[in-house]
Amino acid sequence: MEVILKQDVKGLGYKNDIVKVKNGYGRNFLIPQRIAVLATEGNKKMQAEEIKQSSFKEQKLRNEATALVAKFADVTVKVGAKAGESGKIFGSVTNIQLADALKKAGYEVERKNIEMNEEAIKALGSYSAKVRLFKEITATVNFEVIAE
Repeated sequence: MEVILKQDVKGLGYKNDIVKVKNGYGRNFLIPQRIAVLATEGNKKMQAEEIKQSSFKEQKLRNEATALVAKFADVTVKVGAKAGESGKIFGSVTNIQLADALKKAGYEVERKNIEMNEEAIKALGSYSAKVRLFKEITATVNFEVIAE
């Protein structure tokens, strides 16, 4: 079954992609949740028109994302965390704290677009994370966990 995605689906595709899925997945999940529509001739024509209209906006977003990649290369963000005397953190640092620190530094990034390289950061030090800025454009953000 072919469907047209109406929003990004992790592991499946991006908005306006035509993807082939199993019948049950499309009929029972994607279409009722309004994540996708059936890829009929009429829907394909509407999708082509929508892509044509949004291509200028998409190019602008792509240019902004590539500019941000260059900025992230020089930036080290400081993330504050409560820690003991041995340098071990109470709890762990997650993508939520990193997103807040990036917001304070002037970069608006959604937390769902941040992938931590380590599973759980539980000690003070320097780390890096991948940030998905646009479809296939990712940047590496260096951050330092400091004691508050």
